[in-house]
Amino acid sequence: MKLKIYGDRMSQPTRAIIIFCKVNGIDFEEIRIDIAKGQHRSPEFKEINPMGQVPAIVDGRFKLFESHAILSYIACAFPGVSDHWYPADLSKRAKINSVLDWHHSNLRRGSASFVLNTVLAPALGLPLNPQAAAEAEKVLTSSLSKIESIWLKGNGKFLLGSHQPSIADLSLICEIMQLKLLDENDYDRILGPHKKVLQWIDNLKIATKPHFEEVHEVLYKAKARFHNNRLLLANNKMTTSTNTTTPSKL
Repeated sequence: MKLKIYGDRMSQPTRAIIIFCKVNGIDFEEIRIDIAKGQHRSPEFKEINPMGQVPAIVDGRFKLFESHAILSYIACAFPGVSDHWYPADLSKRAKINSVLDWHHSNLRRGSASFVLNTVLAPALGLPLNPQAAAEAEKVLTSSLSKIESIWLKGNGKFLLGSHQPSIADLSLICEIMQLKLLDENDYDRILGPHKKVLQWIDNLKIATKPHFEEVHEVLYKAKARFHNNRLLLANNKMTTSTNTTTPSKL
């Protein structure tokens, strides 16, 4: 039976799994779970992932959630996947696992929270939280610095000094790509100082083309939509302010 991937391409880990399957020629059926519409909370989806989060997969009778577990499973379960993605060598595999474990409590915690509290919250019906955004930015900036000083050491183009990408590269870069939703000033301010990270992103785009850009197209369209919504909101505020009259004093 064909692998089924349940996800929303606005989700960083969903994109990582879809790109991985496309790059490795794995046949799959993509089933969209629209987060903005709350479909991840439906009883039907919770039969697949009781946590109510995307992505999740169904492979025959086997169900699995949590993106890092999914990536490692697919890398091992499907023939034809190049060894560099998740090496058979246990020491190399352990190093990749260490990056993935670090990701959740560092890069993801900073990036996801910052984007949520600067851009995404209104689209999900939530209020913006400037204090949470400021705290998240500190975690994000620290994480980007650690990627450069620890994971991108050496002459390799990818994490852990490798000359070919692993599932860790794909997972972390899809996380960083979520920053594309920010306005240009914030994006440049946060990522601009991290030249090694920017080069690493370009290296992965080349290694996974054309699939990387195709899967991220949804992000670029969302950015334009959010930008237009902010302009409309600003114009409405200006119109309201202009039309408001101040009572004259008697």
